[in-house]
Amino acid sequence: MKIQIKKLNASLAALLLALPAFAAGATPVGRWQTIDDATGKPKSIVEITDTGGELQGKVIKLLNPSKPNPTCDKCEGELQGKPIEGMTILWGIKKDGEVWDGGKIIDPESGKVYSAKLTPEAGGDKLQVRGYLGISMLGRTQEWIKAP
Repeated sequence: MKIQIKKLNASLAALLLALPAFAAGATPVGRWQTIDDATGKPKSIVEITDTGGELQGKVIKLLNPSKPNPTCDKCEGELQGKPIEGMTILWGIKKDGEVWDGGKIIDPESGKVYSAKLTPEAGGDKLQVRGYLGISMLGRTQEWIKAP
């Protein structure tokens, strides 16, 4: 009986030691379902890719858009009037410890560009996406869910 308990304790200890390594392996790379702040319903699918250690995210599908083929009417520069579907909305984000930071995110509805910080959670099934001005405390966080 003592041998079985020791084996169980050793197995449990090994599992607990492996959990931080598993959590550290969580990454924002993949497809994410964004959630509308006002309705709480799924809004779009964004695909985040890694190109040479730099993340970028592109809207690959709008879910239930308010009008057909919506464009970024309030965006400035080259994005002005461009279709939201297919638009790169995240760019320049790099790994910084347990988070990805240092890049930008654009809100296609307002046309505003914010600094961005991404934090994977729940073993990589959820993504905290923070847009902010200046310092991270001055911003807003959305929770994105791993797309099916």
